[in-house]
Amino acid sequence: MKRPLMTPDHETFRTSFDRFLDAKVLPRWDEFERDGIVDRSVWKEAGSAGFLALEVPEEFGGAESTDFCFNAVLGEQINARVMRGFGLTLHNDIVVPYLMRLGTREQQRRWLPGMVTGDIIAAIAMTEPGAGSDLSGISTRARRTTTGYVVNGQKTFITNGQNADIIVTAVRTDDDPYGGLSLLVIERGMPGFDRGRNLDKLGMHAQDTSELFFDNVEVPAENLLGQENKAFGHLVDNLPRERLSIAVGAVAAAERAIALTIEYVRDRAAFRKHLSDLQNTRFVLADLATQTRMARVFVDDCITRHNAGELGVDEAAMVKLACTENQVHVVDRCLQLHGGFGYMAETQIGQLWRDSRPQTIYGGASEVMKHIIGKSLVSTTPAEGKS
Repeated sequence: MKRPLMTPDHETFRTSFDRFLDAKVLPRWDEFERDGIVDRSVWKEAGSAGFLALEVPEEFGGAESTDFCFNAVLGEQINARVMRGFGLTLHNDIVVPYLMRLGTREQQRRWLPGMVTGDIIAAIAMTEPGAGSDLSGISTRARRTTTGYVVNGQKTFITNGQNADIIVTAVRTDDDPYGGLSLLVIERGMPGFDRGRNLDKLGMHAQDTSELFFDNVEVPAENLLGQENKAFGHLVDNLPRERLSIAVGAVAAAERAIALTIEYVRDRAAFRKHLSDLQNTRFVLADLATQTRMARVFVDDCITRHNAGELGVDEAAMVKLACTENQVHVVDRCLQLHGGFGYMAETQIGQLWRDSRPQTIYGGASEVMKHIIGKSLVSTTPAEGKS
């Protein structure tokens, strides 16, 4: 499919990233899946190759890109190559924007150069054992002191949780459910900050996903990101981009699943015919390809709107809902067409299937996306937040 938003420069960048994956990631992927973490050396190699923190200004070592299409290319290829466990897109698409939008010049000087080179790996910590999509339930508390804050609490399901050197952490600084949240940057090595086990997940085995514990962690005032008690608004402003990034990967994964399945059914025989000759196979693939083509058009339109600063909260919820639900459905039906082979752990379709399931959960569960969309449809007040 010809995509008007993708120029020759984007495709050259795609080819370059594919070569990087072939040379630096693919040969060690089984190791990363087994160990539950992508080695830090790969992050540094990604930084050296220019694939980290693309929008960081040149003065801090970045490319100063304002075109999200380049970020999208990275997310598409990680998913198309079935390497969803590499947390590069979270580092690039989710954490970097917080520092770019909210960080003081001193904060940017401290952290952005390392995020470009891969010497600093970033994470964001919102989810807690008792608070997922509902941010008002956050209970990790930061008590004000004369020099900053003392943080106590726990986070869970944190992507890049083992590797991360800095964690943008949502904490409670006031009892107001939404008006009492703040963002603190908690750094590796701060006394009282401990990481729990690397969680054993159904899929995305190469992605380090962790529990984080804060026991009287002293965080200096200069690590406050944005304004105190204004984090809910900061999060709302940044969530559209996060959800767009998830949708980008969802479409790429669905397209890859369809391509793998077409290749398989052309070769696989049943009832003295190729599976591709059977009407059911063709009808299933026709439905999947049509739905995924619509998802592709939708996500590309949202990328264009994001580049123009026009992607709203409700539209981002729509594209995240539509594309991730489609991904889960497509991959499941494609696995069905593979039969028993599809259920084998070593097959790409099996890996896509296990890696697809959390897509409708993180970044805001599908049910929450429906709530946001429904509320925007009947509300007389426009939804806030543009990415």
